[in-house]
Amino acid sequence: MQKWRMTYESWKPEQQLLREALCTLGNGYLATRGAFEEASAERGAHYPGTYLAGGYNRLTSEIAGKKIENEDLVNWPNWLPLTFRHLGEDWFDIRKVELIGFRQELDMQQGLLLRHLHFRDKKGRETTLVSRRFVSMANKHVAALQWELTPLNWSGEVEVVAALDGRVTNSGVERYSALQSQHLKTIQQGRHNKDTVYLEVETVQSRLVMAQAARLRVYREAAPVDLEREVQLEEGYVAMQFKLRCEQNKPVLIEKVVQVHTSRDQAITEPLQEACKNIDRQGVFEHLLYKHTLAWQRLWNRCDFELSCNEKTQGILRLHIFHLLQTVSANTVGLDVGVPARGLHGEAYRGHIFWDELFIFPFLNLRLPELTRELLLYRFRRLPEARYAATQAGYRGAMFPWQSGSNGREESQVIHLNPQSGRWLPDNTFLQRHISAAVAYNVWQYYQATGDMGFMTYVGGELIFDIAQFWSSIAVFNTGRGRYEIRHVVGPDEYHTEYPDSDEPGLNNNAYTNVMAVWVIQVALKLFDILDDARVEELSEKLSISEADKERWRDIAAKMYIPFIGDSGIIAQFEGYERLSEFPWDKYRAKYGEAMRLDRILESEGDNVNKYKASKQADVLMLFYLFSSKELMDIFKRLQYDFTPSYILENIAYYEQRTSHGSTLSKIVHSWVLARTDRTKAWHSFQVALVSDVEDIQGGTTAEGIHLGAMAGTVDLVQRGFMGLEIRDEVLWLDPVLPDELGCLNFNVRYRSHWITIRLTQDKMFISFDRSWSKEVQIGVQGKVYTFRTGEQREFNIAR
Repeated sequence: MQKWRMTYESWKPEQQLLREALCTLGNGYLATRGAFEEASAERGAHYPGTYLAGGYNRLTSEIAGKKIENEDLVNWPNWLPLTFRHLGEDWFDIRKVELIGFRQELDMQQGLLLRHLHFRDKKGRETTLVSRRFVSMANKHVAALQWELTPLNWSGEVEVVAALDGRVTNSGVERYSALQSQHLKTIQQGRHNKDTVYLEVETVQSRLVMAQAARLRVYREAAPVDLEREVQLEEGYVAMQFKLRCEQNKPVLIEKVVQVHTSRDQAITEPLQEACKNIDRQGVFEHLLYKHTLAWQRLWNRCDFELSCNEKTQGILRLHIFHLLQTVSANTVGLDVGVPARGLHGEAYRGHIFWDELFIFPFLNLRLPELTRELLLYRFRRLPEARYAATQAGYRGAMFPWQSGSNGREESQVIHLNPQSGRWLPDNTFLQRHISAAVAYNVWQYYQATGDMGFMTYVGGELIFDIAQFWSSIAVFNTGRGRYEIRHVVGPDEYHTEYPDSDEPGLNNNAYTNVMAVWVIQVALKLFDILDDARVEELSEKLSISEADKERWRDIAAKMYIPFIGDSGIIAQFEGYERLSEFPWDKYRAKYGEAMRLDRILESEGDNVNKYKASKQADVLMLFYLFSSKELMDIFKRLQYDFTPSYILENIAYYEQRTSHGSTLSKIVHSWVLARTDRTKAWHSFQVALVSDVEDIQGGTTAEGIHLGAMAGTVDLVQRGFMGLEIRDEVLWLDPVLPDELGCLNFNVRYRSHWITIRLTQDKMFISFDRSWSKEVQIGVQGKVYTFRTGEQREFNIAR
């Protein structure tokens, strides 16, 4: 890993699917995995998936005697196919030639994927092939690739074929193989003009249309080559084929430019007409690449983190930022989409939106807040569905789904396959009601970073009030305790979904859920003072919030039950947690390593993880991740619990011993909460989180799609965790403690419309202020507040 490039110097077939996920190219609208152009989908070998933001379709499958409907992020027609062969011989296949040289590079600075091959075929002919491709950040409808083919010791005629392949299915996740996967049907296909073919397809249920037009041109010594071309047509497949004379040591360039439009696009008449019209307007590959590179340069100017003293960490952080910006960018605006947990990089989790926004939005809030605003509108537009879900469950307000897709209904699986045992099992993770609190938290954090009162007035306030009403109605008063409780839920630790030997799903009083419910209600009560009286009156009328409701909110905010383990100060993950058995960690770590999916392992052994004090990710520690010590102390004080800052360290130590890190998010949380008390452990956890996808530490999951929350979380660890950056009481607070291994850090943040440049060493912090619409903001450094105005620069001694 270099500072701007991820390079593979050898061809390793067993790593190909992982590399294809990590080398995905996208622009926030469309993304294509880094498969070779000549390769087709083949289980365990190649998977050239192409995905559209918001491009979902539903199919019904019969599993274990049940008919189950699943919504998937669709694998759209493969626009990559380009290959060649010597006349009368087999088509080029990297596995059937002798590789003399191999290099594949992901250039993150330019958003470019390169491949350099030097190979010898069975007849001794040596050839070099240089491939370059991009998915344009400058024009979201354009993708392009270029081959430079050079015969080294031969001359002769070859046959070339370039295609658009709509015969694809969703087959990128092996454990979904028993499910229906044919999402597309062909509408039209054919030839547009002498060098362009087209393909138009439609999803079978959602009736979403995509049209692709591919223009193929050939150049020799920068001059176009006029060739006779034939078009081949099969159902869902259109190809352009021609013969090409090659001369020894004289390269030929083959250029394929593709225009993509869908029925979800704005300002179009019809996808195929737009694709054919616009492909005629596109320039050559180099011109399109130039515009694309400029667009990436603008993004990096805002979003880069410079760590000149740690090259490996620098490169991986840039990779993570790169994949985040390929999933959501300015091209996402207007699409009405959320952020899939696995990006637009594969089919795991079916492209659904979970709570990963908690880990993704902090980076966007402080650089591209317009994107956060757009992604929050995805939730706002699905308020009616969340309200209906709450009503159907017997609650008021808005209950958002754990897994969301096209229209905001609950998309969580009813059953799931354990690949270790081969059995289909009930899936109760839909009971993770804490997702609603995450939506409210994200709204509030966006507002804190931007001061966007217009958004809070007309969108954010309604979301927070409706979510507060949900928590108010799901909370039940226990007269024996004199406190409110929340029952039958599942926390972020998905290992525990029910009590041992219970026939009823869900747990009572998950501590994380209860605290988050209190926090949401407290924020909702603040909003009554923040919003203008007229808007408060409008929302109270629209959402049927009465004075009695407000009084109940205040009562819950003061009387929510939080379970503790005796008088120890240890917050119980949920009520009854202390009665579970301790888990034999040493035995299982010796056999399976650290990042274990204990739920799958134990089920395959006839055991049940619900019996043990063993967490996939310790959701109690999420409280220390999301809230500062002061904020958390204020919550517990209002609830009249004796919880002091010293207890935080005891809770961290307790749960650290009982966590399997079966989620890629777990190490991020642990690194965060240890950053100020055990910097060695914090750095180790950060390093594990950093390489979780690059090294695929979970053993095959990254090949199905990168973990976007974990990627964004590592960047956020640097910008907020190690920086001690938080927004509280209208102040941007900074209390940096850089790990010794980082040494120095330079980056920009955008706060309340100001661009702020921050440069750090172990001993010094330099803050400089750029121009902005607002005249001044307050920044707190190590407990002291300073007022900054446009053009100011200050230096702080941060040595400890």
